[in-house]
Amino acid sequence: MTTSVNRRFLTTAIAFLSTGALAIATSTGASAAPEPIVIAMEGPLSGSQASNGKDMYRGVKLAVSQVNAQGGVLGRQVTLVRADDQANPDLALSVAKGAKKAGAVAVIGPYNSSVGVINLPYYVSKKIVPVQMTSTDDTTGEGVTVQPKNSQISPVEVDYLQGKKVRNVVMLVDPSSYTQGMADRLQSSLSASGVTVTSLPVTEGQSDYSALVAQALTSAPDYIYVSTYYPEGSKIASAINAANSTTGCFMGLANVDPAFVTQAGVSAAQRCVFSGVPEAAQMPTAKRYVAAYRAAFKTAPGVWGTFTYDSANILFAAMEKTGTTKYSKVLKALKETKNFAGQTGPITIDPKTGNRTNVPVYILAVNDRGVFVISK
Repeated sequence: MTTSVNRRFLTTAIAFLSTGALAIATSTGASAAPEPIVIAMEGPLSGSQASNGKDMYRGVKLAVSQVNAQGGVLGRQVTLVRADDQANPDLALSVAKGAKKAGAVAVIGPYNSSVGVINLPYYVSKKIVPVQMTSTDDTTGEGVTVQPKNSQISPVEVDYLQGKKVRNVVMLVDPSSYTQGMADRLQSSLSASGVTVTSLPVTEGQSDYSALVAQALTSAPDYIYVSTYYPEGSKIASAINAANSTTGCFMGLANVDPAFVTQAGVSAAQRCVFSGVPEAAQMPTAKRYVAAYRAAFKTAPGVWGTFTYDSANILFAAMEKTGTTKYSKVLKALKETKNFAGQTGPITIDPKTGNRTNVPVYILAVNDRGVFVISK
């Protein structure tokens, strides 16, 4: 028979063992989940360019969902923070500061060059790794990017127009960082080869650009080159189509978005050719991404979500390779990316610049279904 003393001893021993076990579990962290890795996706998630921004956000969200389903990165789940800059340079710093406050160790974006020239230096100074989406060469060296830069897009545009033996080109130019930079590069190359180039400024947010197009057509140019983002470009395409002119229409890369066709209409969009990359469904390397995107979001992917998806995945690979989320080590690993099997094609980063070496840039057209395809 157990005495009352023995019963008290057993009760005390059990309590001690239970408390000790709890203390050990707490001290080793066995009962607590590891802290998540926070990354931000910055872009125009609302405003006039929201179609692009939402597609980019979904690309990152898909990559995050997939990696979390496989156990996360470094055994930690990834948390995605929305950073909506509305394509507005005035919001650039406040949005970047919000990402830092949320604890982001890396950012996918920004997309708009006019935003990036302001807040990419901030991200770098705060040791937040940028896998950026800007195309201006002014941001070269501020993180890495998997999408084309101005200096990589411009030769494709020059080759196309010179192949058409143009003698007179009128440019309609939005004077923001990316669009102005693209126009300047093209004008310089064409002028050097004896082509007459005239540039007219585009004011954002106008409801109609018929008067501007009429002004451009007065010199009977071979081509009107439009260096804008798609909200303005789609209206300009409609005005060119309505003018019933034989002048060619060439739209810069920032107009390549399904919303361009929706707003301009298929017939107006087909009056133009475009520099850029096709929608994800037209890229032979993106079949897996397209299927997963459709399943996750019940809609077709656009153009730039494929690039943010790849951006997130090279970031995760760099973290796994280094075993850390620390800025310097992750950035170094990103710059050493070589032949990564991306959905936009194989990705190699130039370690000196942080820019992708093998960019997919084409001349595009719009088919009868309103889809951007590689021009034949």
